Amino acid sequence: MPIVDLQSRLGINMDRWMLVQSGEQPYKRAARCHAFEKQLIECGDGIGQVRAKKECQLEYEDFYECMHRQKTHERLYAIRQQRDKLIKEGKYTPPAHHTGNNDESS
Repeated sequence: MPIVDLQSRLGINMDRWMLVQSGEQPYKRAARCHAFEKQLIECGDGIGQVRAKKECQLEYEDFYECMHRQKTHERLYAIRQQRDKLIKEGKYTPPAHHTGNNDESS
């Protein structure tokens, strides 16, 4: 323990960026991707980094997707593109509450 613990005295945590999921969480609730991080760590525990890169690829991909949501955003973009295409062709009309034209009289 350091003699002068500036981090706790100033109320900052310089190591927080390293321990986003496993670190202390507000209200003692697990972080969003904590379960995926835990699976990844358990998969790679004791087998070494070289083997873990091959054998834990699925766990890593799940954890990466949970953190960055890249596949989700790509899928939502494709859905939006298809919707816009159908609207342009006249095959789809969005509901009034999606366009901001609510009928508040009912």
